[in-house]
Amino acid sequence: MRVIILGCGRVGSALAGAMSSLGHDVVVIDRDETAFRRLGEKFTGRTVTGVGFDRDVLNEAGIADCDAFAAVSSGDNSNIIAARVARETYSVERVVARIYDAKRAAVFERLGIPTVATVPWTTQRFVAALGETTLHPVWRDPSGSLVLATIDFHESWVGATTTKFQELTGARITFLSRMGMTVLPDPRTAIQVDDVMYVAVLATNLDHARAIAGNEMPRE
Repeated sequence: MRVIILGCGRVGSALAGAMSSLGHDVVVIDRDETAFRRLGEKFTGRTVTGVGFDRDVLNEAGIADCDAFAAVSSGDNSNIIAARVARETYSVERVVARIYDAKRAAVFERLGIPTVATVPWTTQRFVAALGETTLHPVWRDPSGSLVLATIDFHESWVGATTTKFQELTGARITFLSRMGMTVLPDPRTAIQVDDVMYVAVLATNLDHARAIAGNEMPRE
């Protein structure tokens, strides 16, 4: 797969190294030529100096044959413009952008381009690491209709199966964080005390699912 990465800061260089080590053909764009030093001697890809949304620069990087484009520079505007050019002008199938402004990220995802909103994502990771859940979804699909979120549950749910939880809440348990381990549940997996529950659910049903899970489990 040919991957073009805009931005060779700490994130861009790490991403380039990771994709290159997986055997992908990687091209990194940055307006500062000295930034490419971060790539290290083991980097086997190519570098292009210039502005990431300039068409001549993109053509030099080989965007016409590009399979994936990641805009991870330090500027929201540059990432937004470059990602839109990649998607709308060159029809790159896989495009993702790093965005600092959470409000911009939400708008941008409605355009069909997945984003990593740096501040909210970092905040959520710290909250989870401190043993708390957050009301904000961990992830949204590009259309915004499906979310991955954590859900707190009433003690009466302990012992219930993931199948029963889904039947009653409409939320599917995708994985559980249990005693520092990640558990991928099957239909018969039982909910345990102190599980951190991650569910996939329609955004319109999230509040309803949380309300049911947060109260005593309905009895048949």
